[in-house]
Amino acid sequence: MRLTLAEPKYLKESITIISDLVNEASLKITPEAIELVAMDPANVAMVIFKLLSSACTEYSVGEKVEIAINLNNFKQILRRAKGNDILSLELEDNKLKVILKGTSIRTFSLPIIDLEQKEQRVPELNFGSIIKTHASVFNEAIEDADIVGESVSLHAEQGKLSVSAEGDLTKAHIDIRDSDTTKINVHGASPIKAKYSLEYLKKMMNGSKLADEVVIQFNKDYPLRLDYKAIDKVALSFILAPRVEND
Repeated sequence: MRLTLAEPKYLKESITIISDLVNEASLKITPEAIELVAMDPANVAMVIFKLLSSACTEYSVGEKVEIAINLNNFKQILRRAKGNDILSLELEDNKLKVILKGTSIRTFSLPIIDLEQKEQRVPELNFGSIIKTHASVFNEAIEDADIVGESVSLHAEQGKLSVSAEGDLTKAHIDIRDSDTTKINVHGASPIKAKYSLEYLKKMMNGSKLADEVVIQFNKDYPLRLDYKAIDKVALSFILAPRVEND
């Protein structure tokens, strides 16, 4: 197995974002892509990652390989990659070799670990709303809500997405309306509302480092899904469980 990326940022940024949620995970390396599906330790969030072979200048994978690694250690190595470095991955002696070629050639070896966990499957979810917008618009709304509370309410109706949060005394309310750059589609006539953890959302919105646009899907008191895609390069998605209020 040997993979070479001319643009290390797609792997580097993805692993940095994922490692904020997941400590250890299995990478599936197939003839088409590198894939990862994992839950965070609290079973609140799922991350779905795919780096396509078309993002690589060299992609030599004979048959599917599955390797488990410590993502934090992998992140530390990838941080050493400069913007103009060429990054290669190889498997050798039960280790993942990371080779960075720039003005010098640097080689790191990351041990393959034993990971006892059941295979994660992406759930089939039925969403009542689909919002496509600039990732920066969503990020600003989450950052606004974050200065007020620990959770955020999303309220979707035809033509408008409202983002709101409440603290002990302070409130924040942000309206994002349908426009040339924002498309809001709500199934049915009734508005849809759900609440989610800001701690998790702040980590997930870093997907904007990979793609300019985000697709937001949710339903009433139902999981939220965020999708970030760079065409022919990488796809990074998150599913976040709702916060249900106890009356």
